[in-house]
Amino acid sequence: MKTHCWVRASDSDFTGPLPQPRSGHTAVNIGKSMIVFFGGLLDKKFLNDVTVYDIDNDMWFQPEFMDSGSDGNTGPSPRAFHVAVSIDCHMFIFGGRSGANRLSDFWVLDTDIWQWSQLTTFGDLPSPRDFAAASAVGNSKIVMFGGWDEKKWLSDVYVLDTFTLEWMELSVSGTIPPPRCGHSATMIETRLLIYGGRGGGGPIMGDLWALKGLIKEENEPPGWTQLKLPGQAPSPRCGHTVASGGPYLMLFGGHGTGGWLSRYDVYYNDCVVLDRVSVQWKRLHIINEPPAARAYHSMNCVGSRYLLFGGFDGKSTYGDLWWLVPEDDPIAKRSGISSSEVVPERDTTVEEKESQREGDAIAELQKRLQISGLLSTSVHIVDEMEDKELIQQALRVGGKDAVGNMQAVQALRDHWARSAPESITLKEISPLLHDYQRLITRHHIGKVGSNLDELVGLGFAGKGAPFRFYHIKTASQFRLNDIPSLLAEYKELVSSTNIS
Repeated sequence: MKTHCWVRASDSDFTGPLPQPRSGHTAVNIGKSMIVFFGGLLDKKFLNDVTVYDIDNDMWFQPEFMDSGSDGNTGPSPRAFHVAVSIDCHMFIFGGRSGANRLSDFWVLDTDIWQWSQLTTFGDLPSPRDFAAASAVGNSKIVMFGGWDEKKWLSDVYVLDTFTLEWMELSVSGTIPPPRCGHSATMIETRLLIYGGRGGGGPIMGDLWALKGLIKEENEPPGWTQLKLPGQAPSPRCGHTVASGGPYLMLFGGHGTGGWLSRYDVYYNDCVVLDRVSVQWKRLHIINEPPAARAYHSMNCVGSRYLLFGGFDGKSTYGDLWWLVPEDDPIAKRSGISSSEVVPERDTTVEEKESQREGDAIAELQKRLQISGLLSTSVHIVDEMEDKELIQQALRVGGKDAVGNMQAVQALRDHWARSAPESITLKEISPLLHDYQRLITRHHIGKVGSNLDELVGLGFAGKGAPFRFYHIKTASQFRLNDIPSLLAEYKELVSSTNIS
C-alpha cells in the first residue's frame, strides 16, 4: 500500500457553508457523487441538521426539504450515536439518543428530491438503542448488530428488508460475539465484519468477528466466526471508524483505556489497514503528523482519498476537515516534504530581502490607508496552477478550446471581465474572490514600494478605499449583494495589470 500523508483541508478546497463542529454524527456516501452528514452532538446540544458534500463540485450545501406531512415535521428529531445506511439514493436512519432517551424510530431521506419520510415497520422490531452499528446488504437490506438500550449491552442481529419494511431478528447458532456498543460494522462481499466496541462491564474490546448467512443465494445458515488475523492489529477501542476503499478497510481513531489501573480514556489518531488481499492487519505508513486524536468522528472514502470530519477527545468537539491522501496526490505537497523528496540547497537571501521589502511596504500601506491590518487575517495566496477551484472553473468555461490549464485560466479571466454581476453563479464566487486577491498580491502589493502614492490614490470603480475584499478568507464570509462591487474591482484589476 502506498505511503500516505494527512492534509488539512483549506478554504480553497471547497465552496459553500461547512458543517459546524460535532461528534456522534453519521456521514454516508451516496454513490460517488455526495456525502450526506446528519445529526450529532455539540456542547450537550443534539442536532438534526443535514449538510451535504457535493464531491463532483467540491461544494457544501444544506438542502431545502420537501414537506413530508401535515404534522409540520420535516425530518427526524435531534439525535446522536444513531445508525445511518445508504442504499442507492436513500439514506436510512435508525435509533440513536436524544438527551437521556434512546430512540427506535426509522426514517429515510430521498436525496433525489430531498424528502424525509418516517417509515412504519413491522415484524421483530428492535428495541430503542444507541451506539449500534449497521451496514447495507446488497441493494435492499440492512443488517444491524448490538448497541446499548440504557440497561444492557446488546448482541442481537436484526435484518430489515427495505422493500417490505419488515424487521427480522436473525437466529444465530453457535458462538456469538460478546454484547457491545460503539463498535464498527462493515459488509464485505457476503460477510459482515464487526470490530471492537465497549462490552458488558465496560471493557474495551479488540476482537474481529465475521457473520455469514446474510445472503439468501449463498444458502448458508447464519453463524459467527472470530477472526484472528496476522499482522499489526489495532489496539482495543470503540468509537472508531472503518472506511472501505478498494481492497482495504481503513480504521482510524477511537478510544480505549489507559490500562486496568487507569480511570481515563486514551484517544487514538492512528491508521490501521485490513488488507483484504493478504488477509492481514497493516499499519499505514504516514509521513507527517496526523490530526488530533479523537473518537465518534466520521471518515469517508472519496476516490483514492479519505475525508475525516469532527469527533470528540474527551474535552473538545472538533469541526476540522482533513484529507488522508497518497503521497503522489496533487494536494500532498501541502503536507510538507515527503521522505522521498530531495530538497536542493538554494540561496534564500534574495527571497528574504524581497519578503522583508514587501512586509515593510504593506505596513506603510496600512498606515497611509488607515487600515488596521491589511493582512491580519493571513489570507493564503496560491499560484494559479495550485488553485484547484480556479482550474476546475476555468476548464468549465474555457477548457474545450484551451491548450493548457493556464490558457483556460486566461479564458476564465476574460469571461469574468465581460460578465455582468447577475450572471455570476454561487460556484464562481470563491475562485473569483481568490483570483482577485492573487492579482492584488502579485501586481500591486508586490510593487507597492515604488508605487505607494499611486496605490493609495487608487479607488476601484470610484467607490472609496481599494482592496475592499482582500481581507476576506472564505467565500462563506462574502455577502451576495457585494458581488457587483467585487466584480467591478476585479475588472479594474484585470485592466490595470494588462493580463486580459
